[in-house]
Amino acid sequence: MTEPSGRRERKKAATRQKIADTALRLFLERGYDAVGIRDVAAEADVAVTTVFAHFASKEALVFERDQDFEQRLTRAVTDRPPHEPLIPALHREVQALVRHCTAEGSAPVRRMIEGSPALREYEESMSLRHAQALAAALAADPHLSRSATACRATARFAIDAYALACRADDPGATVDEVFRMIKAAWEATAP
Repeated sequence: MTEPSGRRERKKAATRQKIADTALRLFLERGYDAVGIRDVAAEADVAVTTVFAHFASKEALVFERDQDFEQRLTRAVTDRPPHEPLIPALHREVQALVRHCTAEGSAPVRRMIEGSPALREYEESMSLRHAQALAAALAADPHLSRSATACRATARFAIDAYALACRADDPGATVDEVFRMIKAAWEATAP
């Protein structure tokens, strides 16, 4: 995540992080459904309006790194050197994101998400949005020259690789296996 440069931006980022950290702690201690936005605001010592100024919904509090996730995926496409092949760059970024979601201490959060229909639904809608952003980045790259369908499918498979790996017994092997399929499909769509 990019560090905010000005004092005001740093203060806003610190408030956002404090709210997110407080919410996650309360959700894990009491259960997601037992905690309301007012509880989070009171515990974080901010107004309810401040919570909503930073987070559009209660679900967004759990997925506070959502925008960073999407940016990292799209930057894996847009910021790679022109000579670097796409699939290895995307593979590396998805592996790094999976290491974060499977890091020590992440299991309680994953169980909370899996146990909540609202959080699972939010995660799925988020995944679709990430796939759309990634597909747009792929389609916009003039060096890739693939159809819109190939870009959309590749993006969705990359997002699915992440989702499958975060729930797998061997996350790294899962990403590798899915990316072998992605690579073969990507190569099959070459003009």
